[in-house]
Amino acid sequence: MAPTSSEVEVEVSEIAGADAVTAEVVEAFARLIPQLSRSNPPPSAEELVAMAGSEASVLLIARDPERGGEIVGSLTLAMFRIPTGLRAWIEDVVVDESARGRGVGEALNQAALARARDAGCRTVDLTSRPSREAANRLYQRIGFTLRETNVYRFDL
Repeated sequence: MAPTSSEVEVEVSEIAGADAVTAEVVEAFARLIPQLSRSNPPPSAEELVAMAGSEASVLLIARDPERGGEIVGSLTLAMFRIPTGLRAWIEDVVVDESARGRGVGEALNQAALARARDAGCRTVDLTSRPSREAANRLYQRIGFTLRETNVYRFDL
């Protein structure tokens, strides 16, 4: 049986502002982002400061207390108001390959869902490549449903 979010031994904390973007955070993103995307470089320190200070997003990180508080995962929750209500998107969920299968992804997602709920969001969306089978199983297990929709992208 998979652990519930209250049983997961991972401390999830928010990067609240520019002063929280340390060399450790920059290094963690340099290590984590290549595990998520081969086509996008890791964010710079300046980009992380902008994300951490943005009113439109919440940058969550997961730390492993069994590894001295090492950062082992991250997730970005974007929230925005549209005419039909407050919406949210979960983006760029990544868990270090050495920590996968231990509930880190679930803990990050549950923390994001709680923040979105507390903010009054009506829905939370995310996308995941079909090849990320474990991630897709996680999303379905915690209550996300696959939508019949077309997702379009315009490259600038």
